[in-house]
Amino acid sequence: MSDPKKLFIKTYGCQMNVYDSERMAEALGGQGYVETQSAEDADMILLNTCHIREKAAEKVYSELGRFKGLKAAKPDLKIGVAGCVAQAEGEEIMRRQPLVDLVVGPQSYHRLPELEAKARAGEKALDTDFPEEDKFEKLKGRPKAKRGPTAFLTVQEGCDKFCAFCVVPYTRGAEVSRPADRILREANELVERGVREITLLGQNVNAYHGAGPNGDMTLAGLIWELDKIDGLERIRFTTSHPNDMTDDLIEAHGTCAKLMPYLHLPVQAGSDKILKRMNRSHTADSYLRLVERIRAARPDILMSGDFIVGFPEETEADFQATLDLVEEIRYGYAYSFKYSTRPGTPAAERAQVDPAEADDRLQRLQAVITRHQREIQDSMVGREVSVLFEKPGRLPGQMVGKSEYLHAVHVQAPGLSTGQIARVRIVASGPNSLAGEPV
Repeated sequence: MSDPKKLFIKTYGCQMNVYDSERMAEALGGQGYVETQSAEDADMILLNTCHIREKAAEKVYSELGRFKGLKAAKPDLKIGVAGCVAQAEGEEIMRRQPLVDLVVGPQSYHRLPELEAKARAGEKALDTDFPEEDKFEKLKGRPKAKRGPTAFLTVQEGCDKFCAFCVVPYTRGAEVSRPADRILREANELVERGVREITLLGQNVNAYHGAGPNGDMTLAGLIWELDKIDGLERIRFTTSHPNDMTDDLIEAHGTCAKLMPYLHLPVQAGSDKILKRMNRSHTADSYLRLVERIRAARPDILMSGDFIVGFPEETEADFQATLDLVEEIRYGYAYSFKYSTRPGTPAAERAQVDPAEADDRLQRLQAVITRHQREIQDSMVGREVSVLFEKPGRLPGQMVGKSEYLHAVHVQAPGLSTGQIARVRIVASGPNSLAGEPV
């Protein structure tokens, strides 16, 4: 029997890309590949790329350049580019980097086995279509192995919002929701493989409207169906848009015990002028009132958000409005970035803020966010939380897991095991994690 071929996947960007990489590995597993953690050992290298950050394509070309020596030493090595940069660049990748054998967009991963066969035959393989068939239904490969206690599960892809700064509608396409029965089947399979917490993924996950037995199902309806699965103990979802935070989803946060008290709800800015220029379709006040309703349903919920500073035409007064909103919400986590242009998006053509001013604003915003994050984390000391343990810690007898609020918690308790959920009393707060002891 011949040795299995080895596959190395490097994943950039979002959690959805992590999920996609797992599915690609399973698809190529059916072609005799096993994963390796070393590009030097691989028979195929796949870069699963992200186009959200500035100069993402140039970083991919730079990474590909590092593989020239490998390709020269191993002529049979196949190199592929997947993900959003693949979708945006297409044939340009092969033109600029002839060592690339395969380019596949995010909606065509189910065609990887035939693309791989084409590449093995010495042909260039390219697929950046937006096919109508459900790629996830067709991504079936090797037998499913035992899993860790947490998993991502994509339920929706694409976005119809067309925010002025974002390339997602162009690289991932229009909003598409997977049928509920297929999601539930996959969730049951994950639980059978050892998963106890599932995070539902989508570029705009709370716009989910997948086909159900009685018509389209909302995300809240899907969560209640997942709630019925024995052995599934925790449900999360990300990333949401404020305009799709429906009444039934808000209610689910207050009534569904398996839905964790954590919500990532990006606002991007606190200035109505900037929000309008971003094409966000909500105001600062409507966002604040929405958070009030969510907290009324689940008072202990921990909020996280996204912010862009230095957006074209942002003034100091606009930035101050963002600081005011952050002070009012008090996020447990928040991700903040300096605006950078994305070719082809409306904001790229507008007057840009001075980079030094944008840098200064980002530092000031992050200082406020960090202060709130630390204060909220420190307030956990003395409280009891429920922790799902995911892996051993760095110290002997130490286990590390996540609380229901997504705080990292480490506990010194040799009797704990991976996948166990235990009540823990928080005894200390560190820079990025909490320390606890079993109750």
